[in-house]
Amino acid sequence: MVQDSFIELKGRERALALLDKHSFRELLGPFDKLESPHLAPQGIVPESDDGMVIARGKFDGQDVVVLSIEGLFQGGGIGEVCGSKIAGSLDQALTDNKRGKRIIPIIVFDTGGVRLQEANYGLLIISEIQSAVVALREHVPVIGLIPGNVGCFGGMSITAALCSELIMTKTARFGMNGPEVIEQEAGIVEFNSHDRRLIWDTIGGAARLESGLIDQLVEDDIEAFKDALRIAINKKPSVFRTRQIDRFLSAVNQLDPLKRTTTKEVSAFLNSGVKANIKIENASTPSRGRTWFTALTEGAESVSDFPGVLIADRIFNGILTRFIAVVPNEKNRYPRATKGEVGVQEGWELAKYIRQAIEEDQNNAVKRHLIPIIDVPSQAYGYNEELLGIHYACAASVDAYATARLHGHAVTGIIVGNAISGAFLAHGMQSSRLIALDDKSINVQAMSKQSAARITKRTIVELEEATGKVPAMAYDIHNYYTLGALDKLIEGVNADQPTSEDIEKVAYYLAKAINAGDYTLGQRLKTKPAMNGGRASSILTRAKLAEQWS
Repeated sequence: MVQDSFIELKGRERALALLDKHSFRELLGPFDKLESPHLAPQGIVPESDDGMVIARGKFDGQDVVVLSIEGLFQGGGIGEVCGSKIAGSLDQALTDNKRGKRIIPIIVFDTGGVRLQEANYGLLIISEIQSAVVALREHVPVIGLIPGNVGCFGGMSITAALCSELIMTKTARFGMNGPEVIEQEAGIVEFNSHDRRLIWDTIGGAARLESGLIDQLVEDDIEAFKDALRIAINKKPSVFRTRQIDRFLSAVNQLDPLKRTTTKEVSAFLNSGVKANIKIENASTPSRGRTWFTALTEGAESVSDFPGVLIADRIFNGILTRFIAVVPNEKNRYPRATKGEVGVQEGWELAKYIRQAIEEDQNNAVKRHLIPIIDVPSQAYGYNEELLGIHYACAASVDAYATARLHGHAVTGIIVGNAISGAFLAHGMQSSRLIALDDKSINVQAMSKQSAARITKRTIVELEEATGKVPAMAYDIHNYYTLGALDKLIEGVNADQPTSEDIEKVAYYLAKAINAGDYTLGQRLKTKPAMNGGRASSILTRAKLAEQWS
């Protein structure tokens, strides 16, 4: 039988192929000429649709919106305009569903994650996409397709992990960290980016199905994808993977991190139901995160049974408040997560303790506040991390933080150290309000300079030159502030050895941010820096999308 390839189609053609005949209606298409303003200054030719196709239409007579990422443009990377098209569409679909008008989102992932030429915009907006996915799943299935070509990586792999149903081909790849990035960060012995069999045995479609990290594996055929969509739409709701915390922590604890595990073993761990008893050692390795956890909790002892994630409740600002920090532990079982990285265990443990607060407070009129203390150098880069699905661990934390906000918990983050990549998405970026210490050693970014240079095929000098033209590419906290994500930069604080006055000052601004209200991520578009140009394209894109939606 002759097959009609879905992989070989471009983004717009994929949307057309999925929708019922004559029902395709594109929003913010090429003739609207809503281009990224951040590419031309770097000598990159922009696209008139910014590599993102949004199509309203019907699938088997059901109202759907297809969000199709064009992998041929900038590797499907998410920047300010294309990301705002996705986030804005999902928010519009959420509004419709809340009003009783059922509309199902279908996301076609063909993306390397954050568009590194717009790095911090990508991180910001991916967190907004993820928030919308979590909210939408309570009304309708959010269905993800991963056909092939680029695959699905980075922050968008976390987004895909949040979907209700994932459909993939054998030739597609699905993982948090691309093989080249793992090799750059952890070395060729950890992951050889030229070993094609290793890649597909670890993050390929068949491997992901065997380990239970996707729902359906389909042939590269348009009709096969449509049949899979029908199954996904009509399937009875089940517990999302990102909420199966005990199951995944059981697998994490059974795995020996010092050996090269196989997909078959991961599948066995996930399905065994065994609760492994393991010895977890604690080196109490110093860090800013640990320093500020101790300071803000007034020396309270962590109630967490995992030393890499600190948890303590105390009355703060008149309300019971849970302080949460990810900290380094030189004796961590997983050697790729000894320096405070968010690894497979850290992500699931964060989710466990956030959900504990949600469940304990579900019948309380006043919900406890959550304060993530942010000092995370990155997510963990490693073979076993990819095999176990580190993107699911990060997504579990994202899901928990976003759900907490939806249930009335204030989530207010304080950046005291580095805030990098998927670790920041997992721990901090779901804060409705963020404040930060004004400290020149703090870096906020989507990727290390070395890896960013390798992926974008630039030198580090060229990358640093580009930051003068595009503030979102810079690593420092001052440039980050101009993007509108922060409520406050706190000056005059000793970040490493805070005095009692320093602690009081930070506590004052934390309380002020909490008292400002609005627990949605939408308020980040209303800060002074955002309104003064920091999120100009985000605001414009959402406004134009709203005009065309109905």
